[in-house]
Amino acid sequence: METVATTASCATQRRTPRPRADALRNRERIVTAAREMFVEFGPDVPLDEVARRAGVGNATLYRNFPDRAALTHEVVLAVTCRTTERAQEAVAAESDPFAALSRFVHAAADERIGALCPMLSGGFDKSHPELLAELRRLEETVEGLMERAMSAGRLRTDIAVGDVLVALSQLTRPLPGIACLDIDRFTHRHLQLFLDGLEAPAHSELPGSAATMEDLRRGD
Repeated sequence: METVATTASCATQRRTPRPRADALRNRERIVTAAREMFVEFGPDVPLDEVARRAGVGNATLYRNFPDRAALTHEVVLAVTCRTTERAQEAVAAESDPFAALSRFVHAAADERIGALCPMLSGGFDKSHPELLAELRRLEETVEGLMERAMSAGRLRTDIAVGDVLVALSQLTRPLPGIACLDIDRFTHRHLQLFLDGLEAPAHSELPGSAATMEDLRRGD
């Protein structure tokens, strides 16, 4: 229930005027079900199975999302928005800036952001203004987290926001050929190893240069 409510909050920030309450609930149930099933089974899961899990009819699903691309777009937006909210919550909850960064990284893993990677291909519009705005908001929020930790001497200075987001993407991406419902027991363990490597003082020199968001965008 919390997932639906939070996703609704993100959607409401972007969408005016507000739909009827029952229509909004159905829409958010569909987005939540799609997010879960994309993570478990991949982005090509049958849409009628998404409707069944959401507890709505196929007609309701297609009235809200006329095709797979439209539904995928909304799922990516919802996960991006929720991930930004996790960063904001971490800042509010932790006075230690490195603890805030760590809290965010583990919370972002629970959003399964790595599961988005297979969706960001094919006919998906990565340059949609709505998506770009959400990605900028996420980037700026995570950069703020990192800058505070660096200023406090708690985070090594030879990294950039791209390093954190790449690691999150790689460590939360579902393994091919399996349903990943139980992957948390590995994901959070490996994320903690990654976080230990970020903490200052650094114990090694990193090869290459820090990964910036510009670097990641050039790789599109």
